[in-house]
Amino acid sequence: MNTITRTAVYLIILFTVATTYAQDTKIDSTERSPNYYKIEALEELKLKIEKEEREFLKEEIESINQRLDNKQITAAEAEELKKEAAKKRAANIENRLAIIDNKIALLGRNGAGYETDNEVDGYFSIKFGDDEDEWTAVRFGRKNRPRKYDRRTTSDIVFAFGFNNALIDGQDLGDSPYKIAGSGFMELGYAWKTRIFDNTNFWRIKYGFSFQWNKLDIKDNQFLVNENDLITLQEFPVELNKAKFRTTNLVFPVHLEFGPSRKIERENYFRYSTHNRLKVGLGGYAGLNIGSMQKLKYKEDGNRIKDKQRGGFEVNEFVYGLSGYLAWGDIALYVKYDLNPLFKNQPVDQNNISLGIRFDMD
Repeated sequence: MNTITRTAVYLIILFTVATTYAQDTKIDSTERSPNYYKIEALEELKLKIEKEEREFLKEEIESINQRLDNKQITAAEAEELKKEAAKKRAANIENRLAIIDNKIALLGRNGAGYETDNEVDGYFSIKFGDDEDEWTAVRFGRKNRPRKYDRRTTSDIVFAFGFNNALIDGQDLGDSPYKIAGSGFMELGYAWKTRIFDNTNFWRIKYGFSFQWNKLDIKDNQFLVNENDLITLQEFPVELNKAKFRTTNLVFPVHLEFGPSRKIERENYFRYSTHNRLKVGLGGYAGLNIGSMQKLKYKEDGNRIKDKQRGGFEVNEFVYGLSGYLAWGDIALYVKYDLNPLFKNQPVDQNNISLGIRFDMD
């Protein structure tokens, strides 16, 4: 038999065992006891258990087939492992359904308000409201899930922060109208990392989405003014306590990441680890500007005034740029540069640039 046929046979055997057992133990839910709705939810839970164990068996068989394809085990060993997996999953269904049936029996014998243990084989029952018909069971966790033999894609939360400024045509960064210390950026996103080749983890693709907040702290008591779509810096009529301009972008970064890793091999799976290894990522991003705001703080006639001006600054709607990082473990030195000018259709281009620390937390 080929691999697909064998897999189908094991699933059919497991389904037959599970169905037979479920038919022998099912309680007639048409007899509405005071705990009818709780019993009904437990009956639904039994169906989920059967489906879950069948999915687990399918994953285990796929893992065994992958080991066979990699010539780590023989065909005879693979067949024996599959039989053992099918036998184990059938026993799991029988044992887990027995626990549920005992709880159903307890509820059936007792009146309204009778509570069983809140945890049922990895499931937690939560009661919403006061009425019995508001009761439901919610499951947390996936017990007994087999490890995937080869996990090529992982995911991380990405967080970065640091200094931010603008490179302006014809000016050095030291001559920027924006403060070095007061201007900053922050980035928060989610990224996936996929190994490119089968037998080495040296090359990876990292991709995802991020929200970027770029802030410019304006010097010399100036603020941004839009005059007929021309964005200029002008002196404010009174003394400013604060003048900041911020853009918010939604971007989709892609990086080619490379560097050494350590291979961890176990009996039923293997993984590559880049913990305490040097990593380099080179790439870029593209996305949309989803907001801009100028924030001014000053005193007028003895009153403290906070003025927030949203939009109307001719900010480029389409954002794209280059970025890269040099990492050791989960911490990286991170730089990004917007290829698009900050303000569109201006005589002088201003391009946002950021330098900071990046954390990839898996």
